[in-house]
Amino acid sequence: MIDALTRAFFHALAGSDALRTIASRYGMRRQDSFARRFIAGETIEEAIGAARVIQARGLHITLDFLGESVATSAGADAVTREYVSIIRHIVDAGVERNLSIKLTQLGLDVDRVTCIDNLRRLLDRTGDSFFVRIDMESSLYTAQTLDVIETLWDQGYRQIGAVLQSCLRRSEEDARRLSRLGIPVRLVKGAYKEPARVAYQKKAEVDDAFVRIMRTLLDENSHPAIATQDPAMIDATTSYAAERAVGRDRFEFQMLYGIRRDLQISLARDYTVRIYVPFGNQWYPYFMRRLGERPANVRFVLGSVFKERRA
Repeated sequence: MIDALTRAFFHALAGSDALRTIASRYGMRRQDSFARRFIAGETIEEAIGAARVIQARGLHITLDFLGESVATSAGADAVTREYVSIIRHIVDAGVERNLSIKLTQLGLDVDRVTCIDNLRRLLDRTGDSFFVRIDMESSLYTAQTLDVIETLWDQGYRQIGAVLQSCLRRSEEDARRLSRLGIPVRLVKGAYKEPARVAYQKKAEVDDAFVRIMRTLLDENSHPAIATQDPAMIDATTSYAAERAVGRDRFEFQMLYGIRRDLQISLARDYTVRIYVPFGNQWYPYFMRRLGERPANVRFVLGSVFKERRA
């Protein structure tokens, strides 16, 4: 119950225009400011700089241009053109060619055709040299997102992957279906506030589902990504992989930028570890969801805010 209330509180804050304005003013102003703990920067140049540091530590990266809920065709076209520029910067910089994309950035709220057309524009430009992970958003978009992924997969776009959230009751069956199709899956717990009719509300239930889906993916999926900072989930994964003789080259761990860097480095000694590197000026909703997942970070953030105001 406390987990659900905490998440609800931070989701409410994420929707506050006043707090968004304050955060935008102070959050990324200095290199040691509070948001930079979790956000690589506001520009692709800053994100590439962070990516170079991460790769130098022996870790892998996926770049995530933050933003969601684009409501017009013109807005979705503008974001798509921004992604074209991002792709060019990645190629020129020579960093790992791995992107995470949200479909509501590309017009899913406008209509399915607009979204698919924009996604095709990006996939045609990246070709097989990139891997593009289609991020999962709230449960309102789950069916539509998976439908778009499966449609493009059937059309021969094999450089894409999906994300499933263990908090959603439907995800176990989705994991089996995507595995049968051969679509790579990233498994996460889920960061959105969801109703009880579609999602587990207790942490123990979410964790139990995570373990069940993880086992399905290790048994059946093509190179699954187990995305967690939770040592218990990591231990469950490594134990099951050893028990089933799943090679360490057949799956990877994924972790969030700025969270448990010590664990990232230690885990990378034995396994592939990929860091989710978010950037862009639409960082506030993402940041609030991270706080909702890890309330212990609030003390760090408040201390940083007071430091900013004294500066």
